[in-house]
Amino acid sequence: MNISTFSIVAYAEDEEAWGVAVASKFPAVGAVVPWARAGAGAVATQSYAKIGYGPDGLDLLEKGASAPEALDSLLASDEQGRVRQVAMVDAQGQVAAHTGSDCHDWAGHKTGNGFSVQGNLLAGEAVIEAMASGFLTSEGELADRLVRALRAGEVAGGDRRGKQSAAIHVVRVNGGYGGDNDRYLDLRVDDAPEPVLALMDLVQLHHLYYQSAKAEDLLPIDDAVARELQTIMIAQGYITGEINGLWDEVCQQVFWMLIGNENLEMRWTLEENRRTIDRVVLEYLRKRYG
Repeated sequence: MNISTFSIVAYAEDEEAWGVAVASKFPAVGAVVPWARAGAGAVATQSYAKIGYGPDGLDLLEKGASAPEALDSLLASDEQGRVRQVAMVDAQGQVAAHTGSDCHDWAGHKTGNGFSVQGNLLAGEAVIEAMASGFLTSEGELADRLVRALRAGEVAGGDRRGKQSAAIHVVRVNGGYGGDNDRYLDLRVDDAPEPVLALMDLVQLHHLYYQSAKAEDLLPIDDAVARELQTIMIAQGYITGEINGLWDEVCQQVFWMLIGNENLEMRWTLEENRRTIDRVVLEYLRKRYG
């Protein structure tokens, strides 16, 4: 199975996060290439992909092997190493990458401080150069920088066969939903005309639904905001009555129902935000309900 693709593995020390992002003219590439485990590292396995490189590589990293040591160990026991392409980053941000001599042109990789970009069957070396530059010059959290690297590689030519799927996987200790797992972000576009752009949209949706409100984004629910929220709730059938700007207990309880139906509980609660509203939530409601 020739997973001809381009990908990036990276570690963000400030977030204590590890991640992989990948795109390919291959369906559901996210089911094959990206592997990550908080406190251990991240692995991308592609070309004639040996999926075992993912879990086996993470096991080696978790036991204390550095990325170069783990990669050497995997390749030493693989008779088909010449057709493999694999990259990994360990718990300390050390990276290692391998592009087999029989990977389809153009194939290669580029490593940097805490990251590696790689690909095979690409439009050319410009793809990974653009990915590295895109990652290094982007702002935001690791997930944002990973998908921007993908987009930069795609604009530079990407997989020369075309586009089909993309995925991103980012882990943090206790970073997953509910706080009892490390799966901070795990998003896939399995078959689409513009998979990287669709993936970028999904990352933004993840930020909307899963991130908590920031203190600097909290706005007081004053008369004007209350009237705006009452207008939305009345128009959507949540409440009847006049638009009077009074943000009383009834309005608060009904608004909590609206928040629940919109899956925005991470950003607004009766306990913490009763008389304030997250700017992001307000903008979302304005866009959603006009």
